[in-house]
Amino acid sequence: MKLIKIASAIGLCFTSLAFAAPTVVPNPPALGAKGYVLMDFKSGEVLVEKNANTPLNPASLTKLMTAYVAGQEMNAGNISAEDSVLISENAWAKKFPDSSKMFIEVGTRVNMMDLYRGLIVQSGNDASVAIAEHVAGSADAFVMLMNSWAARLGLDNTSFSNPHGLDSEQLYSTPYDIAKLGQAIIRDLPEIYPLYSERSFQYNGITQYNRNGLLRDRSINVDGMKTGFTSGAGYSLASSATQGDMRLIAVVMGSTSPKARESESKQLLSYGFRFFDTIEPNKVGEPIAQPRVWMGDKDNVNVGLAEPLYLTLPKGDIPKLSAVVEMQQDLSAPIEQGAVVGQVMYKLEDQVIAEASLVAQEPVEQGSIFKRLLDWVKKLFASLF
Repeated sequence: MKLIKIASAIGLCFTSLAFAAPTVVPNPPALGAKGYVLMDFKSGEVLVEKNANTPLNPASLTKLMTAYVAGQEMNAGNISAEDSVLISENAWAKKFPDSSKMFIEVGTRVNMMDLYRGLIVQSGNDASVAIAEHVAGSADAFVMLMNSWAARLGLDNTSFSNPHGLDSEQLYSTPYDIAKLGQAIIRDLPEIYPLYSERSFQYNGITQYNRNGLLRDRSINVDGMKTGFTSGAGYSLASSATQGDMRLIAVVMGSTSPKARESESKQLLSYGFRFFDTIEPNKVGEPIAQPRVWMGDKDNVNVGLAEPLYLTLPKGDIPKLSAVVEMQQDLSAPIEQGAVVGQVMYKLEDQVIAEASLVAQEPVEQGSIFKRLLDWVKKLFASLF
């Protein structure tokens, strides 16, 4: 598709600076964890990382995928939040004597949402097996679903071998993959994600408290997600927090203690909120340009983004953002609504940082014979001068 620049820039509703000072962002905190990542939820931009793509033992961060698979099965109608789940010997609490559990008993029936809370709030290994068996018939079959969803979500350095996260050579993931999984949970399971903010859950007469201590830290608005620990993995934490319209996801893997994983996660989140912001430069449905259309029943067509686009930038760079629109040359009717007719490039100074297709926001039908003849004459004369 041959493109022609029709505008040098479009307004982005930010204050322009004729001579903008260079943006200085301090170095991110250096943490002691084996690996970590800080990601913006909306844009997916990685702001801080160390060993972000190095496979590590996820421990109970595995339960994020257990919850995600079950949530997708619920969305598909294969299971229900109202299901009464029969507890097998495999899921019996006594099978996990030295690990976290919700204390379910063999032969009893447990409500599906109680199991969800036992999985998310109490980090119950027994709950994870009960959910796996209810969804897929067996833990092994459920693991196949976990790995299938991992592939679908693009978790390229992740492998699951059980639904609970106890140590296994075939169980590994990365800080980046866990962050992407957290992003998927928040995006795809809006009815389940609020469970991650619950601070306690009582079952079988036993009250247990969410091990994510950041939920009780009033200085930062953390509303999920999941802790993890085994002797082989160390202490891990996936957390998400909001400030205004911005949401960040931090993943810390292989910290030395529960306090360390919380402190390190808070440092990442605080750094991101302090020095970065996420913007939507143009909204879906907002006309970005109105290029000329030939041979149509109208002379111009509104064009804009087909999908939401978010950019995460240092706060000092936002006023410097500009956009350049390029449209298909000699745009002629008929044009279907949604047809790609050009592109927009977002730039910081002379560097393109993002680009997206522009689509027609309305159909343009072919004009009358007289209109087409008139446009042909106009194009002919325009080509002569």
